[in-house]
Amino acid sequence: MDELLNACRNYLDITWDDPEGDEKLSGILMRGQSYLDRVAGYPQDYTQESAARALLFDYVRYVRANAFDEFMNNYLHELLALQIDAEVTH
Repeated sequence: MDELLNACRNYLDITWDDPEGDEKLSGILMRGQSYLDRVAGYPQDYTQESAARALLFDYVRYVRANAFDEFMNNYLHELLALQIDAEVTH
């Protein structure tokens, strides 16, 4: 999880030490993984550069801004593509 947290911090341009912020980000990352895994229908690999990882980081960005509902609207096509890819490959 530390590697994913560090990658997310880099994506969000968080360069300062913030233990409380890291704890919050970790929780958001875990909830985002659960959400995206549910959308896809099976667990995704977030350790590799992939569409699922990009969606996860954008999920975190939106949730940090208290805009989850906007994430769902703005990323509907990507979420549907994730779901379709899962149906095709599994």
